[in-house]
Amino acid sequence: MIGSLSGVLAEKSPPRIQIDVGGVGYDVEVPMSTFFSLPALGDRVRLLTHHVVREDAQLLYGFLTEAERSLFRSVLKVSGVGPRIGLALLSGITIEAFAQVVREKDTTALTRIPGIGRKTAERLLVEMQDRLDALSPGGDGPVGMGVEAEATRAMLALDYKPAEAARLIKAASTGTQSTEELIRRALQIAGKE
Repeated sequence: MIGSLSGVLAEKSPPRIQIDVGGVGYDVEVPMSTFFSLPALGDRVRLLTHHVVREDAQLLYGFLTEAERSLFRSVLKVSGVGPRIGLALLSGITIEAFAQVVREKDTTALTRIPGIGRKTAERLLVEMQDRLDALSPGGDGPVGMGVEAEATRAMLALDYKPAEAARLIKAASTGTQSTEELIRRALQIAGKE
């Protein structure tokens, strides 16, 4: 998997950019939230990436922040939502506004984003409710950056349900351990149940 790219910004043609990394040009699709924050052509840039391997293609999606990438990955887990809708969502609404829309169950706000119809909006609202809560165990916003948030994301990657992951992390947390220690302890608690 390609987790990040650092190199020279060679091309900008929304939503696609190209980053030259040691003479190899990587085509990366980015949401407009990232695109508008990119440096000028020829400047160095570092993007966090989500790498998709399909039968007919390998695709890279890039983000300037971990919060954007985490939300993108969470949205991809929603039934019927693919990378195109994930990019459209991040291009059409901020992370904070999306969290607010989900909390208020505002279908109309989501259907204003190109590519998101009523049924997709309803699925997003239902399925993202628990995921947003799980990604912000400390209430620090939709995607927390603390040890507990990182540990919760790891538990989600291990296929724990969002509510269960949040519960296990909360039960395992002492407030002073590293992410790895917290995950280990949460898994031990899960194993004893």
